[in-house]
Amino acid sequence: MYGNAVKAAPAASHPNARARDVVVTGMGFCLPGNGKAVRTAADLWDVAANGQSRLACDGIYHGTVKLSSNEFAERVPEIPGTFSQHFTTAHRFGILSLAEAAADAALDYAAGDLTEAAILAGRGSLDANVDSYLAVLAADPGTVTALEAIDLYVGTELGGTPSDVALVQAGLARSTGPCFTVSCGCASSAVQLGNAAMMIAAGAADIAVVTGVDVFNVEVVRKAQQLLGVAQRLMESDPATGKAKQLPSFDRPMRPYDRRAGSVNFGEGSATLILESREHADRRGARPHGRILAHATGRDGLAHPLAGDPDGHGLVRVIRKCLGERWDIRQMPYLHGASDGNAEVTATEASAVRELYGAAAGGLLMTSQEACFGHNGAPAGCLGVALTLLMMQRGEVCPTANCEQPADGLPFDPVPGTRTRALDFDHALNLTYQVGGMRSALLVGAPDTI
Repeated sequence: MYGNAVKAAPAASHPNARARDVVVTGMGFCLPGNGKAVRTAADLWDVAANGQSRLACDGIYHGTVKLSSNEFAERVPEIPGTFSQHFTTAHRFGILSLAEAAADAALDYAAGDLTEAAILAGRGSLDANVDSYLAVLAADPGTVTALEAIDLYVGTELGGTPSDVALVQAGLARSTGPCFTVSCGCASSAVQLGNAAMMIAAGAADIAVVTGVDVFNVEVVRKAQQLLGVAQRLMESDPATGKAKQLPSFDRPMRPYDRRAGSVNFGEGSATLILESREHADRRGARPHGRILAHATGRDGLAHPLAGDPDGHGLVRVIRKCLGERWDIRQMPYLHGASDGNAEVTATEASAVRELYGAAAGGLLMTSQEACFGHNGAPAGCLGVALTLLMMQRGEVCPTANCEQPADGLPFDPVPGTRTRALDFDHALNLTYQVGGMRSALLVGAPDTI
């Protein structure tokens, strides 16, 4: 039985009980679209609610953001071109999603509305920074001009560390608040949402901007596909390997929870959420999308960093830690999963669901929208929370894009096809993982839920 069937215990009984409510008031994006970037909540819903995929195929399937210099300049005209020309792709994505989130929250960063905000970024991959390093290595100090030297220096300073996304955002917002980056792969922005929620709950901040941004270079992915093809052929032709394990592929559409799963498609982009204390939001008349109720992280505890956890015990521990004593798993009729088309990830989630829900698992809806925009790393946490809150607002669960033939034995309903499923719910869990056995669980709720 789901929904409000289980009465929550008093807030003080939960080890993560918050002194102040934490609400989400703004969301903005810079994600792969159809000819232009997906930037607003309405744009996001149009894609996810219809089970659409914005991945393009050119030898591999990849989610590429089409963001022109003119579009960027029009959205953030206050940034001088002489400075913004040195931004990496990651900087541009992060700035654009921040600008859209601020507009969604009715906050004017140019007028100082984010001056006291904490600016937190999540990064997961080594991306556009490589070009700036290579440019410096290739430069000849004996022939380079003074202007070229300055350009190389500024470009390297901006692209030198992942934290520069947060620093550039903070400069745009003129923030005097905390500013730092977490880098733990696909769980990065989920961890930062948890950090921001703790800061706000404890009174250390009234408002926080959390962004996940990553860039997976399409040429690197293409080269990886070629190398995997060579390795796969060798494994299959060598009798000593026995039955060769199927290596991941990037040249087929990924199909989360589908019986044909076996491919992973990468995508780039950024997702930003704005969090506030309820008091701060109420003072300015903001209308929250929902709440961040709890967060927990942990690791499977396995010795080998690349070992899988098909029994899902590590994920179960993290979910139970997130729920604490205040919430019950039976209050969660929907889980936002993180399957990226990898059958091993689905096996972990399925095992965890069986252990957590038991006989009631058959009524659970669990979906993933990774196939909409690609496996984009650090944005996953912010993107998953945004999608779940939009579903909660509308009373509809988005389908799992590209899932047409659900895998045998799934204990949950992955909502296959291209239509939403009606569901009235006010609690949900968002799950994200990182290679090496890291698990993250975020509990979200409707704006006025307890």
